Amino acid sequence: MGYLTIQKEQFVASVKIDNPPANALGSYVLEELAGFIEEAEHDPSIRVILLYGEGKFFSAGADIKEFTTVASGAEFSKLAAKGQQLFERIESFSKPVIAAIHGAALGGGLELAMSCHIRLVTENAKLGLPELQLGLVPGFGGTQRLPRYIGQAKALELMATSEPISGAEAAKLGLATNAVPDEILLHEAKQLALKMASKSPNTIKAVLELLSFGKSADFHRGMEREAVLFGEVFDKQDAKEGIQAFLEKRTPQFKGE
Repeated sequence: MGYLTIQKEQFVASVKIDNPPANALGSYVLEELAGFIEEAEHDPSIRVILLYGEGKFFSAGADIKEFTTVASGAEFSKLAAKGQQLFERIESFSKPVIAAIHGAALGGGLELAMSCHIRLVTENAKLGLPELQLGLVPGFGGTQRLPRYIGQAKALELMATSEPISGAEAAKLGLATNAVPDEILLHEAKQLALKMASKSPNTIKAVLELLSFGKSADFHRGMEREAVLFGEVFDKQDAKEGIQAFLEKRTPQFKGE
């Protein structure tokens, strides 16, 4: 079964995440996305990628049920590193990737969106990193990318409270480039993609490479440490409680264990 629907038109590849009901980013979805990215690298008919979600969400995050199949923190760290590798591949991609976000981009969904070069959102979309509600921490680069966009204090607030912000607020904070009404999101995103696709692929590639120099060595060290702590936290009793509470649709009772 495919979890991505891809349409190509005028050098723009529109990629729809189609994993109902919440477009969860299980490992199976990420593997398919990674395969597409590799193909797109060598496809001259693709100059810009537009990524969006089917139904009511961009992506509500990771497949939590899949977490229950992970046996150890070390295995969980490997899962984080794999996701980080894909999202880093997207951020360093030689062709622009635009995320069009409606409904919700939470947890891994927001981490995916943050790895894209540009984010357009609907005004009432919900964006957040609620992993602490599960007794976990973000593991796909969220702790490193979010502060780059909105500052450390606001990033801490979002993660420590697990409360999302609206698309309108995300645009004000710089997490999104623009917030628009729901009914025109895809139109606006496609128009932007077409404008970018009309430029020389050589110049776009050069600009993306030059922009990548804004990253510091600390960013990459932080990503490595995030993957390690992602696994260490997973081994704690609070993580087991948080995951189980999520699946049972109840409030978790954390004991610091």
